[in-house]
Order: sequence, then C-alpha cells, then structure tokens
Amino acid sequence: MLKFLIEKEFKQLFRNAFLPKLIFIFPVFMMILLPWAANMEVKNVYLNIVDNDHSPISERLVHKIAASGYFKLNGISASYDEAMKSVEEGTADVIMEITPDFERNLMRGETGRILLSANTVNGTKGSLGSSYLSTIINEYGMELRAEQTIPSYRAMSSQQPTVSCQLSTVNLYNPNLNYKLFIVPALMVMLLTLLCGFLPALNIVGEKEKGTIEQINVTPVGKFTFILAKLLPYWVVGFVVLTICFGLAWLFYGIFPVGHLIVIYTYAAIFILAVSGLGLVISNSSATMQQAMFVMFFCLIILMLMSGLFTPIASMPQWAQVITIFNPLKYMIEVLRTVYLKGGGFSDLTVQLWALIGFAVLLNTWAVISYRKNN
Repeated sequence: MLKFLIEKEFKQLFRNAFLPKLIFIFPVFMMILLPWAANMEVKNVYLNIVDNDHSPISERLVHKIAASGYFKLNGISASYDEAMKSVEEGTADVIMEITPDFERNLMRGETGRILLSANTVNGTKGSLGSSYLSTIINEYGMELRAEQTIPSYRAMSSQQPTVSCQLSTVNLYNPNLNYKLFIVPALMVMLLTLLCGFLPALNIVGEKEKGTIEQINVTPVGKFTFILAKLLPYWVVGFVVLTICFGLAWLFYGIFPVGHLIVIYTYAAIFILAVSGLGLVISNSSATMQQAMFVMFFCLIILMLMSGLFTPIASMPQWAQVITIFNPLKYMIEVLRTVYLKGGGFSDLTVQLWALIGFAVLLNTWAVISYRKNN
C-alpha cells in the first residue's frame, strides 16, 4: 500500500509544471544571489577627512585609508564644521580630523592626535566603520615604528597616556574572516526549510481543495501510512536540494566542508522529517491553500529570525535565547557550521542530534494525530 501511495505522490509532483523547476532553479538563484546580498561586511563607508597638518605623513595615512577598500573618500574638508555639514546632509558616515603639528609631534616622540567622529544613525555602519578606521590607523603607526621614524604613536579618543603594545591576532576556523563561509551553510538550512516545509504544507490542503482527499478517506489506508507517504517524497527532494547546494558552494565560493558529508546528510535526514512534519501539521489544520501559506510564512519568519541565521544567538537577549531552544533551525545551522568550519563529527553534535530527533518525533506524531480521516 505504501509503495503505491509514494508512487502517487511522485506522479503528482512531476505532473505539476512548476514544482520540478522550483526544486532545481530556486536553490541555484538563492545560493548565487543571497551570499552577496545578505552580507554583514560593511564596505563603501563614506569618509570625510579634515587634514589640518598637510604633511607627508598625514597624506600617506590618507592614501592608506583610501586603498583599504572599505572607505570612499567623500572629500577633504577645510574645517570640522564643514565636514559636519556633510554628515548632517547624509553624504558622509565618518569624519577623521588630523590635528595641526601631527607630523612634528610624532617626530619629537610626542602623541599625534586624530579625532574620529562617526554618524551612528546607522549604528552598524558607524561603529564598524570607525573600528575599521582605528585598525588602519594603528597598523599605520606600527609601520612608522618599524621604520624607526617615530618612537610612539597613538590614535586617541582620550587625553590619558597609553602604553605601546603590539597584538598578534589569529582567527580560528575562518582565518580570512570570510563572511560567505559563515552565511552559506546557514542558507542551505534555509533552503531545506523553505522547500521541505512549504511544499508539504500545500500538499494535503491542495487535495482538500481539489476534492481528491475524499477518495483517500474512503480507502483502508491508515493515518500513519498516509502521512509517511506524504513525507518520503520531500525527504528525497531535500537530499537533492542539499546536494545541489554542496555543488554550488564549491563551484562559486570554493567552500567545502572540513568534516564528513555523511554527518551532514544524517542530520539533514532527521531535520527534513521535522520541517516536513511541521508543514503537514499546518496543512491538516488549514481549510484553504491561502490559509496554509500565511500560517507557514508566519512560522518560517519567526524560525529563521530566531535561528542565528544572520546574527549570533549569543548576542540576543536572554529571553530570546530561551525561545531559540525550541527552534529546530538553530540546531541544524549549528550542525552545518560546525562541520563546514570546524570539521566536527557526531561526538561534537550529540545535543543537536537528540534535539532534532525530538522535533521530528513530536511534529510527525502531531501530523498523524491531526489528520482527520473520515470513513
């Protein structure tokens, strides 16, 4: 009986002129476009410079900042007030003012002062822009010290003296701070959720609207067998989508998991059952496809925003972190990032395994119970 029901589901899937194209084309567009659009790196920060020194050292600093790729020089202003007008007009994000006698003070071994003013109406752009700028200035100071031209240097924000020190930073797992290495594995989880969650949500309710569900209801097919037949085709679809994503990540971004693919496929098999079960629960409880789409869309927005897809869960408020415990996307994203970045295995992901198993059992049991079979 199960064999024929699965065959029916696949025939219905491929009879639809749109769904097969969606399964193959949607992951391609998402994997190609979103890693570039959903990028938390801040570039093209508009910088206005007030150079009151006009010395070779100050000009060299300006050229170094312009060559960094993070800033676009908005112009050299004659005074701070003139530069401030650019910020008020929205044409500048950060102001860097080099004080008079900047080079002379450095040559004497005294402190050369630089004022950084950031427009934090856009908090992310302002804070990260000023942080990038401070890093470039400090690197410039280290270059000058290495040339033994200047004994001490500081980009300052207060009048207190500082002790000169040199920091050596080593970034683990993502040494080049490539944001795509952080976002691409999470996008794979989002694609699995959208396709393996939305399509089952529209499946049963679609049969309700067409009237074909009544033909199933008068057969001796059990509720468990019926739900299982609905789940397995999307389980296969999920594996196809995941394989496509692996190929695109390697082809376009050179990203390949450090760990074993078998770990990802194992956890994905459980995760797909969980989100497909959620879709079937919504489908069982909906009277029309429009209702199912709105409910599923509402659930997916909450799940994606609370999953750590774009922002780390550790930076959320404590009450929000508690809510994420009940989010299956959180655990699957942790699995993908752990395998891709750290090369983790089953022993490192025990908590995620039991959490996903719990979600799969709970949601699919709910789907079986909520399906109303009228003989």
